[in-house]
Amino acid sequence: MNVGGVGSTEPSKSEAPASPPCERESELDGRIGEGWGGLSPNGVHVNVVLARRGSPTAAAAVGMFAHPTPGHTPVLVCVGPDQPSYEPVWPPTLMMNKATAVEERHQTLTWGAGQLGVAQGVLDAVADGLLEPTGDLYVLVAIWIDSDAHDETALRLAARGATRKAIGVCAEGRDPDAARALVERRDTLTSPFYSGA
Repeated sequence: MNVGGVGSTEPSKSEAPASPPCERESELDGRIGEGWGGLSPNGVHVNVVLARRGSPTAAAAVGMFAHPTPGHTPVLVCVGPDQPSYEPVWPPTLMMNKATAVEERHQTLTWGAGQLGVAQGVLDAVADGLLEPTGDLYVLVAIWIDSDAHDETALRLAARGATRKAIGVCAEGRDPDAARALVERRDTLTSPFYSGA
C-alpha cells in the first residue's frame, strides 16, 4: 500500500491542507479580561488577551518575545518538577511581568509561584470548557506581583484565581449589569493609588 508516496493520489502528511481556524478561536481573538486574586502584598493582578494563531493579535503577542527588557522577561509558561521535565501549558500561554523584577526573590516569586499559578488558572479554564487545549489559540498574560510579596503559596493561589477569572471575562464577557452600574457610579469612583479629592 502506497499512502502519500510516489504515484499516490493521497496527500502526504507534509502536504495535508491546513485546517481552518475553529469558529470559537476566531470569536475569542482579541478578547481582553482582567482579574485580581489574593490580598496584598501576596495578591496578584493579571490582564489577559486571547489570540488566534496567525492573527494580528497573535503576531503582536509573539512579538513581545523579541523585546525583553531588564526586569521584564516574557516566558512560555511551563510546568514540571525540574527544568529537564518542563512541559508547556496548552493552549500556549505567554506570560510577561508588569512589575519590574530585579531583586532575586521577586524574580523567583514571579517566575516560580506566579508562573505556576498562571498555568493552573489556564488549565482550570480548559477543565471548565472555556478554552480548548489547542495550539490554535494563545493566552497572553501580563502579571503584576508586589515586590514585597513573601508567601509563595498564597501568591500561587492568587495567580491561579486571577488568571481563571480573567479568562472567564474573555470567554464569557463582562456582566452587562456590572458594566452599567460602573457608569452610574462614575463620579464617585476611587482607586487605592489615588489620594486626591
